[in-house]
Amino acid sequence: MRLLISVVDAEEASAAAAGGAEIVDVKDPAAGSLGRAPESWVQAIRVATPAHLPVSAALGDGPFDAGVAAAARALAETGARYVKVGLRDTTATAAIDVLRAVRRDMPADTHLIAVGFADAKLAGCPAPLELPALAAAAGADGCLVDTAVKDGRGLLDWLDDGALVTLVAACRERGLLVGLAGSLRSVDLPRIAAIGPDIVGVRGAACDGNRVTGRISRRRVADLRLQLRA
Repeated sequence: MRLLISVVDAEEASAAAAGGAEIVDVKDPAAGSLGRAPESWVQAIRVATPAHLPVSAALGDGPFDAGVAAAARALAETGARYVKVGLRDTTATAAIDVLRAVRRDMPADTHLIAVGFADAKLAGCPAPLELPALAAAAGADGCLVDTAVKDGRGLLDWLDDGALVTLVAACRERGLLVGLAGSLRSVDLPRIAAIGPDIVGVRGAACDGNRVTGRISRRRVADLRLQLRA
């Protein structure tokens, strides 16, 4: 399992890396669960992040128009190895079309991650357990389940351990990477580790303060890494 920490600038990227993050993710938390990261942020963070650590970037929560493929390629060209595409307010058919368009226009060495939401009824997206088949049909490289609405409830409030184990297994059967995120707390991580995703994503619990106005703390990242391996 790899610990992904979402950051907004080079200073936070350095703190995340020093604390033990294994993927440095770029997003704008003020713009949504997967707030789109401007290319300038991705470029600056890639420069500030040790070369051995991959950088990922969020394209947004969704829905997307015809310009989504060019936007995804721009993020990849500024240094993102993973590009996350949210499926909020998107039907399964539309999601496959969007993901296929992005995959066709993206560099071969960049991984496309389809992002569904545990609170799918609020997000207007396919249910989490539909995500692996949808991602595979579209040619995506992996799936991430997050939460769309940041109201104090997290991933484990929406999906029980059995559903998450089934999701992870469905991704593995299809050769997909699988990540879990969504307002996860430090105390949640041993439970998440037992489920066994490839990637565990965090921002709020890594911040001194809240996920929008707070700042990533090296100490908090180090604690999260310890909890994930407990």
